Amino acid sequence: MNALSDYTPRTLGETFSDWGFKPSHAARLLREFYNSGGSVDLTALKLGTALTERLRHEIVMRKSTVLSRAKSADGTVKLLLGFENGGAVESVLMTTNYAERAAGCISSQIGCAMGCDFCASTKRGLERNLEAGEMVEQFLHLREHAALSKRRLSTLVFMGMGEPLQNYDNVVAAIERIAGEGMGALGGKQITVSTVGIVPGILKLAEANLKVTLALSLHAPDDETRSKIVPLNRRYPVQEIIDAAKHYLDVTGRITNVEYCILDGINDSDDHARNLAELLRGFRTHLNIIPFNAIGTSLTGVVYRQPSAERIERFVAILREQRVATHLRKTRGDDVNAACGQLREVALENS
Repeated sequence: MNALSDYTPRTLGETFSDWGFKPSHAARLLREFYNSGGSVDLTALKLGTALTERLRHEIVMRKSTVLSRAKSADGTVKLLLGFENGGAVESVLMTTNYAERAAGCISSQIGCAMGCDFCASTKRGLERNLEAGEMVEQFLHLREHAALSKRRLSTLVFMGMGEPLQNYDNVVAAIERIAGEGMGALGGKQITVSTVGIVPGILKLAEANLKVTLALSLHAPDDETRSKIVPLNRRYPVQEIIDAAKHYLDVTGRITNVEYCILDGINDSDDHARNLAELLRGFRTHLNIIPFNAIGTSLTGVVYRQPSAERIERFVAILREQRVATHLRKTRGDDVNAACGQLREVALENS
């Protein structure tokens, strides 16, 4: 059975028309559905008794449920969502520096096939791609929880479990519903899509004209280092993905965020910082340095660690001296395993 999150105003209108009802009811129903965070009182909407009954029998509000909720000391909320089609993912709601706003992070796959050695999401491989509606419902659950704390969900990142560009068609369909007027109405500029470097996907996303921000999970400035921790680098090397990101900027005008998870003794040396500065020279980008968040033993049996505060400070200082726009990411939600790199399937929750 389909859920309302599976429809656009056009496709729902076509369904209503096939049922013998006015297609104009579709836009009003979906607008209320998104505004309410995914729960709408059909009776109060006054669509007519016949259409209301047909909806109750043939379309569900949601095909996901909150299985568990964990709240961090810093206010970060992690939701474990289960789907009628099987499997579960984690989504995260974060506070911001603005008291009335919140930021969300959603997943695009159950598990992940990328094999990045410092990330918990990939520990059990890929189970399946999420459908567009399942991603939309993560957004709706986060919007609903933001409202409970008197906040408005103002930005969203596809940066949870999975590689978004491996699930390209469904991710784009979800963005169109989340961003679109009359539906989520978040706006493309408030959405970020993260990738470990699927070059064809980056080029395709550039042509899609969604106005979203690209986030490139780089994590090393050279092929030797990156290939050790990001297996996909053997297929798409560093310079090739940087060139793709530059193309994205040229086509869209959107500045790319470069993400760099800093690991003790792996990618945190002065030379790494200088090489990173050289790699990004002349490229309009925002570089985010992300202190590693513990995940236990990695896929390859390594226990990675976060560098000392002094080492991270030195790394950032070198980059700033080289005029790279560098931000040191503040860790959020690590006490409930909700920080970058810590999201995983429920079966691993206590491992």
